[in-house]
Amino acid sequence: MLKDIIARYIEEVDPIRPLGKTKRATLDAIGGTWIGTLTDIEITSQELVRYAQWRMGEDGGGVLGQTVGNDLAHLGAVLAVARPAWGYEIDQHAMSDARKTLRKLGVTLKSEERERRPSLGELDRLLRYFEDILRRRPSSANMLKIVGFALFSTRRQDEITRIRWADIDEKRQAVLVRDMKNPGQKIGNDVWCHLPDEAWAIMQSMPREREEIFPYKGKSIGSAWTRACHFLEIEDLHFHDLRHDGVSRLFEMGWDIPRVASVSGHRDWNSMRRYTHLRGNGDPYAGWEWLQRIVEAPVRLGAWSGISPRDD
Repeated sequence: MLKDIIARYIEEVDPIRPLGKTKRATLDAIGGTWIGTLTDIEITSQELVRYAQWRMGEDGGGVLGQTVGNDLAHLGAVLAVARPAWGYEIDQHAMSDARKTLRKLGVTLKSEERERRPSLGELDRLLRYFEDILRRRPSSANMLKIVGFALFSTRRQDEITRIRWADIDEKRQAVLVRDMKNPGQKIGNDVWCHLPDEAWAIMQSMPREREEIFPYKGKSIGSAWTRACHFLEIEDLHFHDLRHDGVSRLFEMGWDIPRVASVSGHRDWNSMRRYTHLRGNGDPYAGWEWLQRIVEAPVRLGAWSGISPRDD
């Protein structure tokens, strides 16, 4: 039954790549519903659509389409592994067909896309704040390097902490991003991404003392960012907005969709069409004074993954 497939997924995958409390809780909840009693051959696009409609109805909790979308994304990751890895007879097109059908039925499976970008003034304040932190606690997570790399590489928070020196292709100026986030799949979704010159310079400025290039914990990065924004009274600015800003910048520089996707790792080019109106506006970071300061900033890695006690 599906609930057993989910249990096996959690048991075998979580020790290798921690799923996170939210994903585990979501999968456990799905397994505890009626759909969890279906056998592998009974998991069809029709049943997945019925599950989505049930979830949005009163009996299923009356959730929004975006919540259903999260359910299906997490469940899709399970189904993507179950058939090839464990031999379950699951229709490989069931999930994609269900999502297409739900969209045609008017169900919005994705949250509204954020348009928030940091201003140069906000970045200046944030980087001055992090610079001061590093002066006082040199072995804390080097947020100067991390913020700069996130912006210019368009990498996500957790992706940054997983990149290893062994994942770098010096000739191609590219990095292998392991387990890149992708609807319905993450584990094993390893993608080569080009690093723009600015991101490459920041990466090369890191000491080669650990297996990971940025040997910090994702939780520490997120906490440091949140504290800084709160202290500086910068409202509604998420760390992930740096990725949006980085992608926007590449379009502003006149790059086309395939070239930008080679950096960002986007597979669905249609999702990038919202950026095309920016093309040709010019590089907002041309001559940016902080780039050289970030590259030249000293790095002292702490005794454990470069994290100071406060950042743990």
